[in-house]
Amino acid sequence: MLKKGSKLNSILTGSCPKCQNESMYVDKNPLHLGNVLKMNENCSHCGLKYQIEPSFFYGAMYVSYALNVAVGVAAFIISHIFIGLNLVQSFIAIIVTLIITFPFVLRWARNSYINMFISYDPNASKE
Repeated sequence: MLKKGSKLNSILTGSCPKCQNESMYVDKNPLHLGNVLKMNENCSHCGLKYQIEPSFFYGAMYVSYALNVAVGVAAFIISHIFIGLNLVQSFIAIIVTLIITFPFVLRWARNSYINMFISYDPNASKE
């Protein structure tokens, strides 16, 4: 499922979408909030420029919105339907869940967005 060459591997690990040999981020840990969005300029293996054009990752805001809605709906369904919390407790669960998943969703949104435009190339690392 997370084998090299799959889009899901690149999205979940934050690796270069073209060669998947290196992390796109300066700090691999998304919980270091000061560095959560600091990216390398280029991939050191294949030379892919991550910032394809100026303000490229503004489009990732739309992906982030969709991911946050999905996480919020999942938190509501789990807390209200499966656990049986009342509405106020369920909305508190949604807020807590969104705060906890915030740095992960930021990265997943950027990773998903760049993977919409760049495909894996098994020969890219050999250049």
